[in-house]
Order: sequence, then C-alpha cells, then structure tokens
Amino acid sequence: MLFESNILALLKSLPSQKLELEKKQMRELLRQRRRIMTKDEVLAQSTRVLEQLEQLPAFQSAQSVLIYYPTHNEVDLLPLIKKYKRQKTFLFPVVRGRAMQACPYEGNAKMHRGKYNIPEPTTPPYRGEIDLILVPGVAFDLQGNRLGRGGGYYDRFIKSQPPTTTLVGVAYDFQLVDKVPANRHDQKMHHVIAPA
Repeated sequence: MLFESNILALLKSLPSQKLELEKKQMRELLRQRRRIMTKDEVLAQSTRVLEQLEQLPAFQSAQSVLIYYPTHNEVDLLPLIKKYKRQKTFLFPVVRGRAMQACPYEGNAKMHRGKYNIPEPTTPPYRGEIDLILVPGVAFDLQGNRLGRGGGYYDRFIKSQPPTTTLVGVAYDFQLVDKVPANRHDQKMHHVIAPA
C-alpha cells in the first residue's frame, strides 16, 4: 500500500517536474545568449523597445510606473526616467525577504545595493496604486506568458496588485519564443514589447 501511494505521488509530480526542467533549460539557454550581447546590441535593441513603449497608450497615460534596474545585459529602460521624470512617478522593486515592494525613485543619492547587489531606492514603500509595471524576463510568448529568473518575486508582487494595473513585458527579439512553459502561479502580461 505504501509503495502504491509513493508511485501515485510520483506520477502526480511528473508534469510539474517536466515543466521545471523545461523552464531551467530555457533559462540557461537564453541567459547565455543575453550575456554575449555587445554594448551596441544592448543599446540598439533597448532603444527600439523604448520607442515602442513610448507609443503604448498604457505608458502614455500612466502616472506611476514600476521600472527595474537592468543587470546582466537586460533591456535598459532607465532613459525613461530622465525623459519623463516631471510627468510620472517612477518606482523600483525592493526585495525584502521573499517579498518585493515598490519604492519611489528620488535620485541616485537615495539608492543603495540591495539583496542581489541590484540598486534599490532607500525611500519608504509606495502606497498608491501602480498604473504600469514594466516587467523584465528571461523569455516571453505572444500569449503573454513570462519566464522569470525563478525566484517568483514579480509573480507574487503582481498577484497583490489591482486588476487595473497594466503589465508590460519587455524583451529582446530572441527572448520572444513560441511557447513559454508556464503554470498557474505564473502571471500573464497584458502586452509584450520586443524589437520587431
């Protein structure tokens, strides 16, 4: 009887184990591809993403925008801050334990290195509603599925936001794939922007 219950438990876990293996393999492959990008490639593709993003009605109307600090050759959205700092409140993610908060950007003097050595604001958490979240990822598909780094920080944070918050995944051309392995915990994007 114990043997049968072990077999049943194993069979139930197989689909999730297969999904996690697919995610791991896709992460490794696309991270390697991103790491070998030249500075010129990063700049050219980031510029094209920025141009598309600025045309998006959800960006144009947003008052509060959660952005991220790019690491390991991620799409660089930081030029948005300089260009729109008078019209929009920009927020950055701050990691506290297993949770993520959004804190306002008030200049580089109020930034420090956070848990993963990524710059984070030292300002108190933002208490208003966030209109737009610009979400980094390892891969996206056209159905809005996203493959993140694997920590689940964005998925948990997004789940706590109201349905009025617009989610925009930003990616390089090679990060847009046919199908991202996703489960029910993975939060879908409303839009995905990648260079055409």
